[in-house]
Amino acid sequence: MNLRVYLSLIAVMGLVLVGVLPMRAQETRSAKEIIQAAVKTELAADKNDRSRWRYRDDQRDGNDTVSIVVQTDHGSVKRVISKNGRPLSDAEARVEDQRIQSLIHDPDKLARRRKDSAQDDKNATELLNMLPEAFTWKVQSEDAEKITLHFEPNAGFNPPDMQSRVMGEMMGELVVDKEQNRIETIRGRLMQDVTIGWGFLGRLHAGGTFRVERREVMPRLWQITETHVHIEGKALFFKNIGQQQDEVQTEFTQVPNGTTLEQAAQMSKVLK
Repeated sequence: MNLRVYLSLIAVMGLVLVGVLPMRAQETRSAKEIIQAAVKTELAADKNDRSRWRYRDDQRDGNDTVSIVVQTDHGSVKRVISKNGRPLSDAEARVEDQRIQSLIHDPDKLARRRKDSAQDDKNATELLNMLPEAFTWKVQSEDAEKITLHFEPNAGFNPPDMQSRVMGEMMGELVVDKEQNRIETIRGRLMQDVTIGWGFLGRLHAGGTFRVERREVMPRLWQITETHVHIEGKALFFKNIGQQQDEVQTEFTQVPNGTTLEQAAQMSKVLK
């Protein structure tokens, strides 16, 4: 599973939880109560939101690419439109179209992608639920629109798996939008090396960072707009197990309900 997915644990969307305490009462709540309420809001949003999107995805990870992504109920179509700062040639564009057509008409590939997506959703939900207990929280700053919470590892927390161990060793800040009680930004830094197999199998190095930004792209509908991950390490046989990623998502437009993968493939084309 891509590291970005479970570091992007705040990527749940939708409607505000009914019954969350009004923000005007925010000053009476502890930092932990604030994050607990925000997590409940996000989980309710994920359960209720059925929106699908077309957007531009700029990814810089050694092979800078720009893609158009179109989401459907059956999966997503992602069409690369440029690499390393230049548009695809006509020949490259034909190869990319053949790749997409092969994917959307291959039931086995689609089934594997749906399975991976379901696992990613499960991991994201588990990590979101982990937030209040995995860290100690305090209010760092507050204005009329936002509350910034500072978090540090909770020494009493027992992480259930490796991804939780990595998250649990982070220190950083989390920003909550006060009006909608939505998580807007989370950024963290790995405070110490994380070892795998007591260090014999691998190690993630202290100082690694991540930052995820989320914004309201339509009223009450939120999406990830930036993901920045810079974590380094070595595994057995000196294989790099870190991740260097900078991804920005823009130009969100809503996809009609019932859109098919064939229609999504057509929608992913850039009109000339």
